[in-house]
Amino acid sequence: MDEKFDIQGYMTRGVEHIVAESLKATLKDPRESAFMLQFAAASKKASKRRAEAEKAGEHIPPFLIASITSSCNLHCAGCSSRCNHATVDDTPVSQLTDAEWLSIFREAEEIGVSFILLAGGEPMLRRDILEAAGKTPDILFPIFTNGTYMDEAYFMLFDKCRNLIPVMSIEGGREETEMRRGKGVYEKLLSNMDNLHRKRLLFGASVTVTTRNVREAVSRAFLDTLADRGCKLVVYVEFVPVTEESRELAPGEEEREILRDGIAHLRETYQEMVFVSFPGDEKTSGGCIAAGRGFFHINSHGGAEPCPFSPYSDRNVRDTSLREALRSPLFLALREGELLSDDHAGGCVLYEKRSEVEAILEGR
Repeated sequence: MDEKFDIQGYMTRGVEHIVAESLKATLKDPRESAFMLQFAAASKKASKRRAEAEKAGEHIPPFLIASITSSCNLHCAGCSSRCNHATVDDTPVSQLTDAEWLSIFREAEEIGVSFILLAGGEPMLRRDILEAAGKTPDILFPIFTNGTYMDEAYFMLFDKCRNLIPVMSIEGGREETEMRRGKGVYEKLLSNMDNLHRKRLLFGASVTVTTRNVREAVSRAFLDTLADRGCKLVVYVEFVPVTEESRELAPGEEEREILRDGIAHLRETYQEMVFVSFPGDEKTSGGCIAAGRGFFHINSHGGAEPCPFSPYSDRNVRDTSLREALRSPLFLALREGELLSDDHAGGCVLYEKRSEVEAILEGR
């Protein structure tokens, strides 16, 4: 698969595009623009490290997803993390400490990772880890948050550490957002956006795209609501059904076409904003980019997994380096096999074909 497709070149161009668009989006804010210029230089160095590793036969992805806690205060409808038991209501046990995460962040910087997406649970429950992330300024940390824990202390942290970018989950207007996330959440999100905008802090929004909200998610009315409040980044994430009851919400080809066309139009209309789609069109990216092809996932206990929707691991970063985790038998088998490029109904190929992933893990 990788001989037929230049994943390194594809991901490098993608990183450069995101950095260039982010720089363009911050030109009116001298402090944010200065940081993005600094990050652009760091990103080029990271890209060079990845290219050198590639020449030596080692593939380093530019992205890492870090689920830093298993705790969350909300019970969002259809939450994959809860269905996979990665998020629970029990008191967390044996989760990575802030010092352990800082070590991971610094190793990621050394090997050429440019972006670490902080997730959970609810990542803002772990202020200690976000402060640790702020000590690694050459990596950009989008923080995927429900926004309900954002307060003045966090605004001060984001002002001090410009590499921390809150990305708040919103599903469209009030009805769609509160149907999934609960009463009062929509107003809290708008209040956060207004406060961040007043303080001239960079922030984004994350939209879980379903059959129910896809048209609203790419509508002018919704994007005007975000743009008027200073939002500079919108991440669209296709809903992955983890129960039979939620399968009807998973985008099909019709919805993915609406999303693709909508994003293309939005990029022309809102030129000061960055639009990212995940997983996006896997055909143009040579298949799924999980398992270290373009990114991988570390759970709150240190397990290195292909992605958050494929919670299988044969290495723990408490016991091994990131480099060694990327060379785990599971990751190598997925990258060198055909599973990541297999046909599937959409959303996440590894979740849909989880029995095959389990077979690889068990050596069958």
